[in-house]
Amino acid sequence: MSPTVEASDDLAGWIAPGRTAVLIIDMQVDFASPNGALGGFIDMSVVEPALSAAEKLVADARAAGVPVVFVGLSTTAETDSPAWNERMRRRGGDPDVDAALCRAGQVGSEFYGPKPLSGELVVHKTRYSGFVGTDLDIQLTKLGVDTLVVAGLTTECCVDGTVRDAFNLDYHVFVAADACGAYEADIHEASLKVMALNSAILTDTAAIASAWKGAA
Repeated sequence: MSPTVEASDDLAGWIAPGRTAVLIIDMQVDFASPNGALGGFIDMSVVEPALSAAEKLVADARAAGVPVVFVGLSTTAETDSPAWNERMRRRGGDPDVDAALCRAGQVGSEFYGPKPLSGELVVHKTRYSGFVGTDLDIQLTKLGVDTLVVAGLTTECCVDGTVRDAFNLDYHVFVAADACGAYEADIHEASLKVMALNSAILTDTAAIASAWKGAA
């Protein structure tokens, strides 16, 4: 895997409570559960370690007083992208069937693994990035946040898209690599490498927990 940041005094300062929020991206039934839309043809056991690591990350953040923000896909037929649908058609898919992921109000859009508590910020999106068409940047600014620890699914898609936009908005971005997952190991590793090269610093949940130890 790409180099990770070890627990250190520097990391503790970089991700200190008061300046940092945790983003949990798209850990939802359709993307992570065997009973979700993708579970019929993808072995979801491949993302179970990321779900478990994200649950620990969320618990550690709450204990340290770090806000946790849940970002999830929530779609309707009206919000489906014409570009997405046309790309799917050109690849031989049926947008009326294949595009219906994480429909608003349906079980598939519910969070799976770590779940928000009452009062925690939940941001619903309709595109890959958590910043496109949402008020995520505004909400983070209200929290006084300039640093993000990001986890979620899938590494190469919505995690990567959100991380790139966060960096372009001048956030300091750390990716909890073990709390991210993809359906193919080589894609996961390649995506982590690209993010490390261009837009984020990689770390892991153990290093984060050590950095936050005693912060509460």
